[in-house]
Amino acid sequence: MLRVRLLMLSVLAAALGMSGFVGCGDTTQSDPRQTVIAMFGAMEKNDQARLAHLLDLKELMTNTENDYALNSDEPRVFTNPQQILEDLTNDGLTKTRWFSYQRIVNKAEVMGDVATVGVTFVDKEKSKGFITKFGLHKVNGKWKIYSFKTESAPPESTE
Repeated sequence: MLRVRLLMLSVLAAALGMSGFVGCGDTTQSDPRQTVIAMFGAMEKNDQARLAHLLDLKELMTNTENDYALNSDEPRVFTNPQQILEDLTNDGLTKTRWFSYQRIVNKAEVMGDVATVGVTFVDKEKSKGFITKFGLHKVNGKWKIYSFKTESAPPESTE
């Protein structure tokens, strides 16, 4: 009788453990908006390892025409992925500028394995905002950010 109870408790514990494991899936895999939110969270924690899983660093390095740091006249050219990770963490220019604004992550527009997520940066002191769309695509079934400026609009008044 005791053996049967122990066996039942073991099976129940295993089932509960598996249901908890299955229920706590990574939503960044199925929702591009959550990937962008996770990126800002990783930036805030200076978590370069997490950023490397959320970004398509190879694609980001191909951008040589636009600087995504906001308010930058000259586009910077990154020669290796580590430079991008450093730019998005600690005292990197992009992190410093992006985090000086209020960030609003808007809805995602999904078209198959490609998506855009609107992001609004708001300068509360000047009552101005900058609107851009981050580009994401699926790589091995996971959403990765490949562009910080898929589409953008000039600063506008938020009054």
